[in-house]
Amino acid sequence: MLLFASYVFYGLWNPPLIILLWISTMVDWTAGNRLAKETKKKRRKFWLLLSMFVNLGFLGFFKYGNFLLENFVSLLNIIGLNFEPQPMDIILPMGISFYTFQTMSYTIDLYYKRTQPAKTFLDFALYVTFFPQLVAGPIVRAQDLITQFYEEKRATMNQFLWGLFLLTIGLFQKVVLADTLLAEVSDDVFGTSKVLHGLDAWVGTIAFSGQIFFDFAGYSTCAIGIALMLGIILPDNFKYPYAALGFSDLWRRWHISLSSWLRDYLYIPLGGSRHGIIKMYIALMLTMLLGGLWHGAAWTFMVWGGLHGTYLILERLQKKYLPFKITAYNGIFLAFLTFSCVNITWVFFRARTFEKAWHMIQSMFYVHTEGEKILGNFDIIKVCTVIGIMFLCHWYMRNSSLKEFARGLPAWLFGVFWATLFFLIVIAQGHGEQFIYFQF
Repeated sequence: MLLFASYVFYGLWNPPLIILLWISTMVDWTAGNRLAKETKKKRRKFWLLLSMFVNLGFLGFFKYGNFLLENFVSLLNIIGLNFEPQPMDIILPMGISFYTFQTMSYTIDLYYKRTQPAKTFLDFALYVTFFPQLVAGPIVRAQDLITQFYEEKRATMNQFLWGLFLLTIGLFQKVVLADTLLAEVSDDVFGTSKVLHGLDAWVGTIAFSGQIFFDFAGYSTCAIGIALMLGIILPDNFKYPYAALGFSDLWRRWHISLSSWLRDYLYIPLGGSRHGIIKMYIALMLTMLLGGLWHGAAWTFMVWGGLHGTYLILERLQKKYLPFKITAYNGIFLAFLTFSCVNITWVFFRARTFEKAWHMIQSMFYVHTEGEKILGNFDIIKVCTVIGIMFLCHWYMRNSSLKEFARGLPAWLFGVFWATLFFLIVIAQGHGEQFIYFQF
């Protein structure tokens, strides 16, 4: 029933693209079974490479086909050759970046004998297509999800109610905070062709910073809540990242399932910290560059990843040569500094061109002293209030959990809080936009 529901869920968007899910499922099911039985190294490597070739081939064609063609044409033009290809008009399948990484982790783990093969084809097919987290994560490992399908699931009353509450929280983050309060300001700032005043550039950037967090964390919270209402447990994907004390801490809190995937399947295979400082820094930078490219087929995403790689390298150098103890007094300043540096990277993530990103950065550092103001006072106050409260909440909750917070409230107050969230979701209807990470 869940497998059928998952195919219906995905097919409502674009039915023919279910074929891609079927091909990935069949290839990785076959490769996984062969890897579980084969003992010869060359044959095991063949089945692993087949799985990676099919999955990365689909990802490369559908997500990066136009990007590669555009850069190939630009290269030919540079050397004096005039080439005008027919447009490819490739449709990006929703969630392909997520389910590709998820199903690849299954065959890679089997190759390294870190997991057991799925007991039945239906169990594995549901692992690939489980609808709550199919199109935007969390990216779940086989041993954490397939094993939950081996016996019938029935949510307890506590699981169902807590899952329903998480679904409400996720919808509130998406519909009220991301779409209603922040999206318009972010779109206005990044959509204008004008050179902006520094204040407007900063307000637009922190608006997007909050928007992408509430949008993506909102989806993850909805996915976790819906799964829990079915009696299935998914891992947390966010843990108050804007209170991170440095960038290593940030990536332990932001998009946790992706950062752990990149660590286990890219950074460590590239050598990690096993082969000296220089090679470690190279592996770290390559991991973040490829992580940036995973997010989108544009050079701006590579710059976003490169900035995060640079931050991580500088942080490690600081810890080695200029260590200091984090206290209650300097901790919040360090969190604010980390948050400010993250906002600079978001400019390249959000801007569609390098020209727009560069103008935004110049405005943020007040190089453009005569930039135009396009935001009203109400928009500035609204965004600063929402982001200020978000930052303080992340700082207050950074070492705790939402469940602990909820348990600390009297029952009547928790009920009022839940009802208020639901009421705000209802009155905010009409402002909803597509989830940002559906584009990836």
